[in-house]
Amino acid sequence: MAVTLTDQDKLTLQTAAYGAVSLMAAADATGKPHRAATDGSIALGSATGVVGHVLAKYPKGMNLSGDSVAELADQVLPALTAAMSLLNQQDPAEADNFRRTVIVAVESAARTHQSQPKPTQAEMVRKITAALDAA
Repeated sequence: MAVTLTDQDKLTLQTAAYGAVSLMAAADATGKPHRAATDGSIALGSATGVVGHVLAKYPKGMNLSGDSVAELADQVLPALTAAMSLLNQQDPAEADNFRRTVIVAVESAARTHQSQPKPTQAEMVRKITAALDAA
């Protein structure tokens, strides 16, 4: 099945995926959010399929700003749901690929210190997963 994505669709996928990693970095209570962001971004860069091609391109126009984690979440969580909905309509296999890619990225970001995720990170993973599954 062919997936046809507009530039806005691609931006939604990029905002959702990179935003999820940004949320994990923001939830990193260990003082090393840059490590969480790096590990999560490497996981996104390892994606394959249509999702991999979209995430490999520099996200022009992506705005992941806010004065708080809550403001960032207000942008990212709906984008995760929208991305899943969009991909499910066009190619459920690619939607599954996107979901697995994001989950691997957030788990990579959460385990940057070779231990179990801290409670704040575990809760953020739960919120991200719920947003992915809401579509």
